[in-house]
Amino acid sequence: MYGGGYIFEENGSGEIEDSVKLKEFETRISAGDKVEPTDWMPVEYRKQLIRMIEQHAHSEIIGALPEGTWITRAPGFRRKLALMAKVQDEVGHAQLLYSAAETLGKPREMMINDLINGKSKYSNVFNYPAETWADTAIIAWLIDAGAIINQVANSKGSYGPYCRALERICQEESFHLKYGHDNVVFLATGTRTQREMVQGALNRWWKPIMHFFGPSDKISVHTETMMKWKLKMASNDEMRQKFLDMYVPKIRDLGLTIPDPALRKNEQTCKWEYTEPDWEEFKRVINGDGPCNKERLAVRKKAEEKGAWVRRALLRNSEQYVVPLS
Repeated sequence: MYGGGYIFEENGSGEIEDSVKLKEFETRISAGDKVEPTDWMPVEYRKQLIRMIEQHAHSEIIGALPEGTWITRAPGFRRKLALMAKVQDEVGHAQLLYSAAETLGKPREMMINDLINGKSKYSNVFNYPAETWADTAIIAWLIDAGAIINQVANSKGSYGPYCRALERICQEESFHLKYGHDNVVFLATGTRTQREMVQGALNRWWKPIMHFFGPSDKISVHTETMMKWKLKMASNDEMRQKFLDMYVPKIRDLGLTIPDPALRKNEQTCKWEYTEPDWEEFKRVINGDGPCNKERLAVRKKAEEKGAWVRRALLRNSEQYVVPLS
């Protein structure tokens, strides 16, 4: 039968046995053990993991699109090479994450189909346009900074394959952050036009950045369960606060103005207070009604369709080299 989010067997002592398994499982989690794909896990744990890792993978592959549109228009060959390498890294991160999610039993093809059909979500921040070169700089610096805060915390979580993927991803994201910071510094200390360009980009992206960490803990429906099982190691509000504490001073040091009139440091708590993000817009965008939702998914669908013949060829080729066991 189904009880409290877990599947129990209907055979006599089966329910008791699975209750024991659940207790042993949660004891392991509390002790800091890693769960591996062949280990027993509650149905809800597996479900939440698939949802989280799959959404992370989608975010990486969709997240490459706003910056990727600027590869052909990058200001100079050095910047072009750096941006190409970053976009390639992001797609590689998606591959690592899809592989981690597949260990939980959901095929990659199904995950991609769910993305294209709108069933699976991805970070709403990637549904906004990159209007100028400065937008790519802000994305690479501040959004990747937010991603690192999130991913470094979660790399200490309970599911082994996801944690190992995050360790690799975080190392590469740290280079992305340095690349973005270099771009922002160059623009912020450049000509008047360059400074206005980067300030305009910060103005456009600040609201999506504040949405990036997810809904407030007061309205989040998944946080409590995910933190209990160490799928998440910090709440949405905790990560948002950490980002502000780390990056508000850095942004101001560059002479940039953060577009939040309520932003101020509480002298007693030493924490930055801020305007509560518009969660109605967050819900609207993540559910498909953002500036670039349709465009982003159309690009992904076109890539999937154009690459179908390659996948078929690879599968046929691999079948030719299967050695019979007898």
